[in-house]
Amino acid sequence: MGDDSEWMKLPIDQKCEHKVWKARLNGYEEALKLFQKIEDEKSPEWGKYLGLIKKFVTDSNAVAQLKGLEAALAFIENAHVAGKTTGEVVSGVVTKVFNQPKARAKELGMDICLMYIEIEKGEVVQDELLKGLDNKNPKIVVACIETLRKALSEFGSKIVTLKPVVKVLPKQFESREKAVRDESKLLAVEIYKWIRDALRPPLQNINSVQLKELEEEWVKLPPSPPKQTRFLRSQQDLKAKFEQQQAQGGEQSDDEEEETAVAVDPYDLLEPVEILSKMPKDFYEKITCQLSERREGRSVLLIDVLTNRSRVGADVVSLLQVVGKDANVMLVSMAAKCLAELASGLRKKFGTYAGQVVPTILEKFKEKKLQVVQSLQEAIDAIFLTVSTIGMFFNFFCIYSFLMEIRLDGIVKFKFLTVCCCLQPEACEELAAAVLPASCLQQLDSGNWKERLASMEEFQRAVETMDKAVMPCQALVRMLAKKPGWKETNFQVMQMKLHIVGLVAQRGQFSKTSASVVLDGLVDKIGDVKCGGNAKSALTAIGETCSLPWTAEQVVSLVFAQKNPKNQAETLNWLANAMKEFGFAGINVKGFINNVKTALGATNPAVRTAAITLLGVMYLYMGQPLRMFFEDEKPALLAQIDAEFEKMQGQSPPAPIRATKKTAATAEEDGDEGAEQDEDGGAGQDIMDLLPRTDIGDKITSDLVSKIGDKNWKIRKEGLDEAAAIISEAKFITANIGELPLALKGRLTDSNKILVQQTLSILQQLATAMGPGLKQHVKALGFPVITVLGDSKVNLRTAAMATLQAWVEQTGMKDWLEGEDLSEELKRENPFLRQEVLGWLAEKLPTLRSVPGDLMLCVPQLFTCLEDRNADVRKKAQDALPAFMMHLGYDKMNKATGKLKPASKDQVVAMLEKARAVMPAKPAAPTKTGGKGSAEQSRPPSPTEEAPPPSKEKECNGSKKPPVKGKAAGAAGKKPATKGLKDEEDKSGPIFVLVPNAKEQRMKEEKQLKILKWNFITPRDEYVEQLKTQMAACFAKWLLDEMFHFDFQRQVKAIGVMIERLNTESEATISCLDLILKWITLRFFETNTTILMKVLEYLKLLFTMLNRENYHLTEYEANSFVPYLILKVGESKDVVRKDVRVILGMLCKVYPASKLFPFLMEGTKSKNSKQRAECLEELGCLIEGYGMNVCQPTPAKSLKEIAVHIGDRDTSVRNAALNTVVAVYNVCGEQVYKLIGNLSEKDMSMLEERIKRSAKKTPAAPAKQSTAEKTQREQPTNPNATFLRKPAQEDPGNQSRQNAHSDHPSIPKEFQLDLDMIEQDQRSVCELPDLVQHQLDELLEPVMIPEPKIRSISPHFDDLHSSTASTINFVISQVASGDIGTSIQALAQIDEVLRQEDKADVMSGHIDQLLIATIMQLRLINSTHLADDRVDKKDLIKLYSCIMGNMMSLFSMETLAREASIGVLKDLMHSLITLMLDSRVEDVEDGTQVIRSVNLLVIRVLEHSDQTNIFSALLVLLQDTLVSNAGSLKVSELVMKCLWRMIRFLPENINSLNLDRILLDVHNFMKVFPKEKLKQLKTDVPHRTLKTLCHTLCKLTGVKILDHLSMIENRNESELEAYLRRVVKHSGNLSGTKSDRGNEKSALGTDDRMSKAKVSDILSEIFKKIGSKENTKEGLTELYEYKQKYSDADLEPFLRNTSQFFQSYVERGLRVIESEREGKPRIQSSSGFSWFCKSASLVSSNEELKPAVYYERLKILRQRQGLENTTRRPAISSLLSSKPSVASSTDMLHSKLSQLKESRELYQQEHNARSGSPTRARAASPATANLDDLKKRLERIKSKRQ
Repeated sequence: MGDDSEWMKLPIDQKCEHKVWKARLNGYEEALKLFQKIEDEKSPEWGKYLGLIKKFVTDSNAVAQLKGLEAALAFIENAHVAGKTTGEVVSGVVTKVFNQPKARAKELGMDICLMYIEIEKGEVVQDELLKGLDNKNPKIVVACIETLRKALSEFGSKIVTLKPVVKVLPKQFESREKAVRDESKLLAVEIYKWIRDALRPPLQNINSVQLKELEEEWVKLPPSPPKQTRFLRSQQDLKAKFEQQQAQGGEQSDDEEEETAVAVDPYDLLEPVEILSKMPKDFYEKITCQLSERREGRSVLLIDVLTNRSRVGADVVSLLQVVGKDANVMLVSMAAKCLAELASGLRKKFGTYAGQVVPTILEKFKEKKLQVVQSLQEAIDAIFLTVSTIGMFFNFFCIYSFLMEIRLDGIVKFKFLTVCCCLQPEACEELAAAVLPASCLQQLDSGNWKERLASMEEFQRAVETMDKAVMPCQALVRMLAKKPGWKETNFQVMQMKLHIVGLVAQRGQFSKTSASVVLDGLVDKIGDVKCGGNAKSALTAIGETCSLPWTAEQVVSLVFAQKNPKNQAETLNWLANAMKEFGFAGINVKGFINNVKTALGATNPAVRTAAITLLGVMYLYMGQPLRMFFEDEKPALLAQIDAEFEKMQGQSPPAPIRATKKTAATAEEDGDEGAEQDEDGGAGQDIMDLLPRTDIGDKITSDLVSKIGDKNWKIRKEGLDEAAAIISEAKFITANIGELPLALKGRLTDSNKILVQQTLSILQQLATAMGPGLKQHVKALGFPVITVLGDSKVNLRTAAMATLQAWVEQTGMKDWLEGEDLSEELKRENPFLRQEVLGWLAEKLPTLRSVPGDLMLCVPQLFTCLEDRNADVRKKAQDALPAFMMHLGYDKMNKATGKLKPASKDQVVAMLEKARAVMPAKPAAPTKTGGKGSAEQSRPPSPTEEAPPPSKEKECNGSKKPPVKGKAAGAAGKKPATKGLKDEEDKSGPIFVLVPNAKEQRMKEEKQLKILKWNFITPRDEYVEQLKTQMAACFAKWLLDEMFHFDFQRQVKAIGVMIERLNTESEATISCLDLILKWITLRFFETNTTILMKVLEYLKLLFTMLNRENYHLTEYEANSFVPYLILKVGESKDVVRKDVRVILGMLCKVYPASKLFPFLMEGTKSKNSKQRAECLEELGCLIEGYGMNVCQPTPAKSLKEIAVHIGDRDTSVRNAALNTVVAVYNVCGEQVYKLIGNLSEKDMSMLEERIKRSAKKTPAAPAKQSTAEKTQREQPTNPNATFLRKPAQEDPGNQSRQNAHSDHPSIPKEFQLDLDMIEQDQRSVCELPDLVQHQLDELLEPVMIPEPKIRSISPHFDDLHSSTASTINFVISQVASGDIGTSIQALAQIDEVLRQEDKADVMSGHIDQLLIATIMQLRLINSTHLADDRVDKKDLIKLYSCIMGNMMSLFSMETLAREASIGVLKDLMHSLITLMLDSRVEDVEDGTQVIRSVNLLVIRVLEHSDQTNIFSALLVLLQDTLVSNAGSLKVSELVMKCLWRMIRFLPENINSLNLDRILLDVHNFMKVFPKEKLKQLKTDVPHRTLKTLCHTLCKLTGVKILDHLSMIENRNESELEAYLRRVVKHSGNLSGTKSDRGNEKSALGTDDRMSKAKVSDILSEIFKKIGSKENTKEGLTELYEYKQKYSDADLEPFLRNTSQFFQSYVERGLRVIESEREGKPRIQSSSGFSWFCKSASLVSSNEELKPAVYYERLKILRQRQGLENTTRRPAISSLLSSKPSVASSTDMLHSKLSQLKESRELYQQEHNARSGSPTRARAASPATANLDDLKKRLERIKSKRQ
């Protein structure tokens, strides 16, 4: 790839890794541009470069490195995942950048380090910089110090930890390099700015000259503390504050200066000093001797302590307790000083010993000597500073009674008494009174429960508003425990108490002491029916604060001290749920086991059930070894436990959703011990460490040992029997087994083979009983077992191998490979031993990630075995050779051949080369899955599961049976029959393990980049190992070994087994499909034709099975497989290419052809001409079979790329490209020339010639052509649809009906229901009637809409329907036809219109009508066709397909989709959701694909409909489904999921929403379902959905959300308004927008006051003008302008009492003014009411009237004639306030009938008006009567069906 033209085509990431520096430079430049363009910090694009950033900064070329540093800086600044690269990148900067001569490189390196600190990775950066200080290159040291100084200067001492820097600073002052010393000096000055005099003690020992220079520099520093100038990403609020201060001139208040200065205690910069070693050896003797010696001993200690005021060890405290008992006052004073100094040195760590020391000091306060008292005061003051208030509380009980008896005489300081006494009940009341209302405390113990309840409510409000820092948790919970306390009889009060306990635990600094006060009461109420829930919530809150392990231990011990079975059962249930929420870390299993056993033995069945449930949860984390604790239980109980464990098989522990919150109080109380527990708890527990073990060392007596070594074999057997009995009885033993190892070792070489076999059995038993402790016996007993492998008897070798495997399972392989023992065993010239050991190593070594270096000692013996005279030994040595090479490397092993003879060397080197080709990759490190804890990783596999290949040094076999597979046989053909039978039994089980949700988890992990994405040019070792690790969980182990075996014949055998089990294990095969396809892609890269053909054979059978099971490949599976399958299309062997083409054809049945198309297009870019040609041929086949819709992303773009290949230099590629374009020509004709773009003259001539030739060769028969056209028309309009529409097969009857329609075009396209037939139909199933044709001239007179010019109107109804709108109406009416064929034909016609963008606009105005017809058809299918066995289900699927395709086309066009009204959208969503939940559809062939299409359609409807309408529709639908008792819960669940999706996209759509409308619907919902009623539902999801919607709206709009409540009447009484105000207040939006409101106050204040104070007067005056005849026009104009200015004004009160006539007049007047203002022709009319008095008002010929005007005229005429309006228009107030109503599709159908009737009446009245006929009362004409009769009959039918 040396040519620029080649590397320029590579992707950016590959350029960055290129060996040519120019390529890398170009890659870095493009990467920099890309990083600056990506706006989303969490974009998956960042993940591609995670492993490359280190290479950016360590590039060997200086020019490229500079650009790489810039790109790396951009990556770190913008990428969310940049923190993962901190360690390696900063290390690279230190070693490869800081030593560069270019200043720019050094500057960029520092910027990178500082940027990492900004993204919260300061600790890692600081560690790497401190490591750089040890570098031998002074340039690097200087740069590291400078970077540290710069980081401290910009980020401050709060971000940069100074202790490790100060620790290494003195060493830098001693450097020989002046530059290092100078830079260290600058760093010391910078540190001094931040911590001042705290820096002096650590630097006291540096050179005096340097110290003097530093002192001089320090004096020059300004007294004001420095300020942080650069901020972390989490400190953006501080950054904004800082920038504001800078903009205001840099002024800063005194308080802010105090905050900026960081008070650093010099104590924190000192290192602990161990003083025990400095104490004299005879110290303990001297403190008990005579006075002078005691004084000497104490003086030594005192001097040591006083001169080492640093942090001292904690072991001295116990020595000083003896001193406190001395009677000599001088020594007591000295001892007190020692205690004071120790307390000052130890600080918080001394608090542990305060309880022992304080009583002694208090006792000594009896002394009247002032000197003693002063020393004691100093000691007690020092001790007081070392303990928290809580810590002193524990000590108080032991000293309180003593304090009351002694005379303090004012000596003990008041502050100490305050600390002690604050914990008394009186002090608790004082603290509580300071934060609680007085009335609350007074009514706490009232005799009236209502007063106690009111007190609790006040208590709760106070806690909710209380600051965490001032909340006295212990005082509050003691107040709750005050009489009646936990004996409260009223359940409401008790519920409040328990709730408050939880609140205090959540919001305050809740300690274990506070928890101890309430736990007893909580446990006592946990079983209460009414209060149990609150008690459990409180316990969970305490668990979050005080840790679950501690809380659970206390609760369980308390509850089992009671005898209440209900409490015990509920406690165990709570604990089981808490373990799932918190995880298993830190749980004291041993403590729980005893209580669980007690529960299992309880008489109450609920307690036993709860205990078994808890065991099931523990099993998730601990696995099968948990059962060991309960093997002694009764068989019946053990069977129940096993059944519970069986339920948990294959499940993974849930991710923790809660965690312990460490508060300051608990941290102080727990001290370092708590921190250590946290660290240990996070590390997980080994189940083997939890087992109770027995020490059998005392039972291994000398008599037993002598028996085992006796000369008489019978006595020896007795001794072995006794040893076996001892081990069996103990079950689990410690590593102490006395002299038993030596005795057993002698028996391994016993002449009696029976005893040898018995000894091996004992050793296996020993391995199981001792566990990991077996490691210390490997040398003594393990290697003698290997010696037995050389025995000539097969059964002995088999037993020895089984023993060896059992030992390795417990010890791992490391101890076996260390030292020379293994190589010494291989030196034995025993063919049996060599072949067994080599076979064992060949099996074990590939599973290890690392081995000891001593393995190299075995290499000479391995080479010897390669030339052994025994064929089996040679074979085993060859098998082991790749495993050795995997760890030692080819070079080392090749070098070791130098010691061989020349002849031998040539043979061995040849074998090494061969082994090198098949050398396995090292196992990948086990991936850490977040959220499941380490306990899951340590969980051993259960016996029913196949254990994965071990990723550590030991294997995990799930059973005790020896896992020997054919390795114990001596030579070929000597295997016993029983052995072979055993192997067959092992392989008889299922080859796949069905793990629930395993595939989804793998997809999720790959999407989140937790594992490698399956995308490579050639498979690397890490991909193979990752796949092997994933397959281990769901493939049988023996099959996995075969599939990854070095021998291809074993792989062929594995494929054969998979073919045999394909049909019997189809479900499991599908669950592992992604892994199978990935494994097959690895086989594609092999050159062995045999295995390749076998793989292709399997693929053909696999895709046949998938098609049969109606399974469709996911994107995840296709992306991992299809690109590699296409690679094989270019295979040189014809037989392979043929099979691949067949597989591609089958692939289209399980994967959409439109999605396969881009893969093939990518294949045409290959350098392999055969691959290009075959891909082009396949593209032509796809276009022929599926039409142009298959071309992705667009036909034009695809065809242009295909046409490029017409000029290819390879003949086959040219022909394939021409054939493909010809295929396009056959589909779309001459349009192909437009699609392919500009071609060269030569290429165009070849194409035209080929098109002419193809036309001559293939004359199309008419029948075939029509079929092809029909097939093309039936293709899905959306190529991404999940299923393809099959060609229609018309039945003869259907065809004849269609012919009938075409033969009589003169028949009017109108329809009506056959009501007589419907009335006679008494069936319970509601069926829509067939549509029949009628001539309606006899029924109705033609409806006439007046034209602007007065002219005659044709009386023929048919002429009206000649327009486009009428045609569309007729076609839409046929969509709802009861005849499936008619409906499909109508849908096809509509679909044809929708698919043509230039014609789709004609559907505008008909969308609601089309959707209503579609909804009716869906209901008809649901109620009639699906239940009718006579209907062909294939026709139904075709009808569904047409409906879905039609709807998809419609909702792909936003302009049309937005016309859908709320009511129609509501009914449409209800119909689609009902269809998705209909199990009958799934039972039909291809029904599942219908469901998938519906799912796609629902998403399209949600995305492209009018967002306000769809929101309202969903809210109304949710309300209806919840109100309806018959409604399915699943329907409401799906509606809520749709709402969640809409809520998720609210930030993008908020500006396009009518929030007033949405809030009105929410208000109506809350009126129907108030908060109390909502909580009574079976699920709280509707409540949460509503809250989420409101919270999101508040978050996006802030306080302005309250301005969108204009549509709500009596908004002050609305529950919604109150809730929104709470949310806005809680989120701080009210306060946050004060400034904005202040800015707007001047502009809007006057208007707001006016709208509130004068609105009534202004509107009254306006309506008076409208009512007067003279000023009516002026009044209407003023009303219009007022409405425009105050759109939220409420006109309802002024219109409520007016007549319908007046309201209509106002409405029309406003419309006229609106048309005038918009520049439209104005409707001329006389002012006042005179316009209404005229029968009709003519307009000029050049004016156009709106239909609404004629509608108003019609309504006026109807009122004058005394007729009622069947369809009332909304009141004028509702029109002005924009309150749309939600009408269902059924209501809209009735509206259509009413409009038809009114249109006829309008025509009749207009005709009468012109003719002047006096017969105006002919409103009830025969046609009208017929319509009324028609409506009545419809209503009668409807009532019958209900």
